[in-house]
Amino acid sequence: MAKFQFKLPDIGEGIAEAEIVAWHVKVGDQVEEDQQLADMMTDKATVEMESPVAGKVVELAGEVGDQIPIGSVLVVIETEGAVSQLPGSNQDGTETDAEGDRTDTVAMGDGAVAPTQAQEEAMPTIAESPSAAPVRPERSAKRVVEGRSSDAEERASTSLSTNEAGAKVLASPAVRARARDLGIDLAQVKCASDRLRHSDLDAYLLYNGGSVGGRAVQKRSDEIIKVVGLRRKIAENMAEAKRKIPHFTLVEEFDVTDLEESRAMMNRDRGSYPKLTLLPFLISAMARALPDWPMLNATYDDDANVITRHGALNLGMATQTPSGLMVPVIRGAESMSVWQIASEALRLAESARTGKASRDELSGSSITLSSLGPMGGITSTPVINRPEVAIIAVNKVEEKVVVIDGEIEVRKRMNLSLSCDHRVVDGWDAASFLQALKGYIENPLRLLS
Repeated sequence: MAKFQFKLPDIGEGIAEAEIVAWHVKVGDQVEEDQQLADMMTDKATVEMESPVAGKVVELAGEVGDQIPIGSVLVVIETEGAVSQLPGSNQDGTETDAEGDRTDTVAMGDGAVAPTQAQEEAMPTIAESPSAAPVRPERSAKRVVEGRSSDAEERASTSLSTNEAGAKVLASPAVRARARDLGIDLAQVKCASDRLRHSDLDAYLLYNGGSVGGRAVQKRSDEIIKVVGLRRKIAENMAEAKRKIPHFTLVEEFDVTDLEESRAMMNRDRGSYPKLTLLPFLISAMARALPDWPMLNATYDDDANVITRHGALNLGMATQTPSGLMVPVIRGAESMSVWQIASEALRLAESARTGKASRDELSGSSITLSSLGPMGGITSTPVINRPEVAIIAVNKVEEKVVVIDGEIEVRKRMNLSLSCDHRVVDGWDAASFLQALKGYIENPLRLLS
């Protein structure tokens, strides 16, 4: 029998290690050639690893969440016979184990494939902690007197019951009837006083599962969630951003009444174009305002102590996916119309959600825009996407009563929250940029000229 050591190939771009985000095989499984073995994640791209040989899996390198260095053994596969040396193996392609069996070492070489839709399948595994089933004690056996049940005794205005400590306590017919309907043995219920009350039943149900006040209550076990894959990357990036960047956030209110009217008019006659949301207009407004305030469309390499002010608007669009938050990039937004921005935003969001976004589509942003739509809240304090120095969060649109030129009107208003890196952006610059943005958003014809 030969044992082949499948080594993690060089995935490219100077990657030193990759994280196991999903195993598709386990020790003892029989695998075929080209069968998927594992999903490995580098940065925000997930790469499938496929077996170069057929055989039996005898060893796996680690668990989901472990980091595996490039070139180290990922899977050991036992095969029926020897396999020709593949590119990337050691000098003679073979080793011998302690039992004298031939062990061939195989590296994938260029066997890595492009990112696929495996991101959703590679979400962290949730393991439930063992817990006792809800307590459902058996009902006490009813005493039978002259061939009849003692139910008549329970219908007395007040009767006695014995709790688990053996003490006699009082219980009203209503409490007894409710306990009977719920299948509760009153002998198991702890009594807070000399009389069993509904509150005692509620306490019992709360800790043992059941129904409180007619409302179903189910005891839930704890969930242990291992932080791996994209969720781990998000956690690391957010922690690093808050640790290194001195954030400050400025919030400004915008009147979007005219913009909403223009958007509705354009949507009524959009033809084959996608339906316009507010975002394409906001991105177009940013593209027009940022040239006068270039310190916000910038990235900061704090290791080299170098700031790069970007000429193009490569806008990161925060997108929620089944695996977590991803930021695809609309490149060259300054050269696009609102219709083109809408189309590109729709395409990129779909690619991110289905796991098809390429590395290039997920990197190289110069400033980020984040929106939760109608759930956006009144205000927010977005966390900067390093190495960028600014991020804008869009909050929900609300109708408000406002005073304009001495007259009371109902207008549509929206807050924009701008977080900046105070090492690079001064408060005056941030406020000035928001005012420039306000001029475009509140006068939407300027965005269409």
